[in-house]
Amino acid sequence: MKTGLENKRNVAILAMLLVVMAGALVYFVKTVLIGGGPPAAAVASGETPANTPEAPERRTVAAGTAGPAAQKLPSLQNLDPTLHPELMAGAESLEYTGDGRNIFSMSSAPAQRNIEPVKGPVRPNGGVNVAQGPQGPPPPPPIDLTFFGYEAVNGARKAFLLHGADVYIAREGEVVDHHYKILRINPLSIEVTDLLYNNTQTLPLVQGLG
Repeated sequence: MKTGLENKRNVAILAMLLVVMAGALVYFVKTVLIGGGPPAAAVASGETPANTPEAPERRTVAAGTAGPAAQKLPSLQNLDPTLHPELMAGAESLEYTGDGRNIFSMSSAPAQRNIEPVKGPVRPNGGVNVAQGPQGPPPPPPIDLTFFGYEAVNGARKAFLLHGADVYIAREGEVVDHHYKILRINPLSIEVTDLLYNNTQTLPLVQGLG
């Protein structure tokens, strides 16, 4: 009796499992294969599958913003296919006038011409005259003053000087026109220092201007 009951119980359990598996199979076929519904993982994550209508639009926008815009070519209607024989004739009339070297060979030497070889440097010693030696700085300009008289009062002398159209009366140690300093006044000459060039010159007395 126990053996028969146990067999019936096992058969009943097996039949229930088959029914459950059949129901699951039918649900899978209807929802996934026939219905085309999205997988559970995609629905849970909120992503849109590639076979939905929104996917192509999103890929297009992303591709448009990934790089610079493509260059737009001109329309074929604006192209001029007309040949210009005058331009072609001008190009065909060109003649090569070279030095005789074979332009199609990398190893050919240029043609020899009747040119006298250089026997020496054009400017010996780099253009420097050895006899004169190195050139120094230019000399300072002459002092633009004219000494045309003086006056001595109680041992103090005053020089009368002409600078262009201006007349100056200066003692020893004074500066004329912020430029020239009077060092010494003599009866026939004076010593003047050019403050800009630090140059001292002796100016003679010029008579007939007073």
